[in-house]
Amino acid sequence: MTTLPLLTHASPDSIVAWREGQAVTRNTFLAEVRQLVALLPADTHLLNLCSDRYRFSVGLAAAIVAGKTCLLPSSHAPEAIRQIKAFAPDAFGLCDREDCTFDLPLLRYPPLETTADSDEAVPQIDVRQRVAILFTSGSTGNPQPHAKHWGTLVAGTKAEAARLALPPGTSTSFVGTVPPQHMYGLESTVLIAWQTGNALSAAHPFYPADVATALAQLPAPRVLVSTPVHLRALLDAGIALPPIARVLSATAPLTPRLAQEVETQIRTRLIEIYGSTETGVIASRRTTETAGWHLIPGVRLVPEGERTRAEGGPVEPPIVLNDIIESLDEEHFLLHGRLADLINIAGKRHSLASLNHILNTIPGVRDGAFHMPDESDPERITRLAACVVAPTLDAPRLLAALRERIDPVFLPRPLVFVDALPRNSTGKLPRQALEALFRNNALSASVTAE
Repeated sequence: MTTLPLLTHASPDSIVAWREGQAVTRNTFLAEVRQLVALLPADTHLLNLCSDRYRFSVGLAAAIVAGKTCLLPSSHAPEAIRQIKAFAPDAFGLCDREDCTFDLPLLRYPPLETTADSDEAVPQIDVRQRVAILFTSGSTGNPQPHAKHWGTLVAGTKAEAARLALPPGTSTSFVGTVPPQHMYGLESTVLIAWQTGNALSAAHPFYPADVATALAQLPAPRVLVSTPVHLRALLDAGIALPPIARVLSATAPLTPRLAQEVETQIRTRLIEIYGSTETGVIASRRTTETAGWHLIPGVRLVPEGERTRAEGGPVEPPIVLNDIIESLDEEHFLLHGRLADLINIAGKRHSLASLNHILNTIPGVRDGAFHMPDESDPERITRLAACVVAPTLDAPRLLAALRERIDPVFLPRPLVFVDALPRNSTGKLPRQALEALFRNNALSASVTAE
C-alpha cells in the first residue's frame, strides 16, 4: 500500500491555519481532527456543510482519517440536498451554523479542545482511498458526481503550487473568496496549504471590505484565491490592500484587461487556473503575458473527433472536455469556449464565450453575458439576448461598440441593463438564473436593438 501524508508541515508548531487572527499549529489541528473522528457516526458519507474554512478542513481531515467520503455539492439548496440523499441515503451532515435546517441527519460542529498534551502523529493516507465526491454545478443538466482519490488530489495540488512559484523559506497564507466545497476552492485554499506546509485562512470573505480585512489579518506573503467577478468588485471598491504575493483566478474566463488592472493596481502577479470538477486543475497561464495555457506535468490532451480528451497526471479517469481546444504543442493549447456555447444564427457561427469576452472588453462594461434562448419556432431566427452591468453607458452607445466588433446578426435583442448579474458564490452564472433575470426585466429594462 502506497501512502501520502495528510499534512506536509515539518514540525508540530508549524502553522496550518489562521482563524480570527490566531495561528493554529499542526499539533492543534491534528488534535481537533482526532477528537472529531471519535464523534462521527458510523455512516459512510459525510456532507461537509461548514462555512468556516478551518472547520471545513477539520471535518474533511476527520472524514479522511475515519475512512469516510466527503460529499461536496455545488449548492446547499433544498433540491441539492434531496439529490444528495437520493445518491447516498446514509449521508449525514456536519454543520457549524446555529441555523442549520437541512433535511438530513446533522452533526453540529462540537466544541473541541484547542491544545494538545503531546505531539500528534501525521496520518498517512492510502493514495487509492476515495476521500471525496464532488458534484458538477448542473448548468448543463443534473449535477454529476465525480469521485476523488487521495493520490490524484495531492498530485494536482502540488503541480498547481509549483506553478505559483511561491516565495521559498516562508509560510504563505491563503485566503479565498470561493467556497471550499467547490473543486477550485478545495484544491487552492485547503489542500494547497496542507500539501505545501503553508497556512489557510478560515475566512470566506465576499464583499471587498471583508476581503481586505481577511488579508490584513494574515502575515505576508499572502495569496488571494478568487474569481473575475470578485476581482472586479475589489478593484472598483478602491480599498487599500496589504501586499499580496500572488492572485489566483478561475471559474470564469478572465479578460486580459482585468488581469492587467489586477497586476497594476494590486502590484502582484496573477495566475489563471484552468480546470473543472471532473479534472481538477490541469493548466495555468499568466494572462497578462499569453493567451496560451500550459498543462501541468503529466497531463496530456488527446484529440477525439471534434472533442478533446484529458488524461494522465491527476486526471483520473480520462475525461472528455466540454471545451473547444486548439493544441499548440504537447504542453500548450488555446481555449475557444465551451462546445455547448457554440451557436449558429442564419448560417453564421460564434461561441457565447467569445461574445462574452468581446462584451466585457468594451470600456464601461463591468460585467455582462449573452444568452441564447431556447428555440421555440424552427421557422424563425432565434435572437441572442444580453444582460449587462454598465452604469456609464446607454443602449445606443453599447450597441454601437458591439457593431464595431461583431456581425450584426449577433447583436443582442433584447439588451437588458441591470445592477448586477445573478452569479453564484464561485462567480458562475447559472442558465436558469439568467433566464429568470430576462423574464423579470423584460417589461421595464429591455431595449430592442435595431
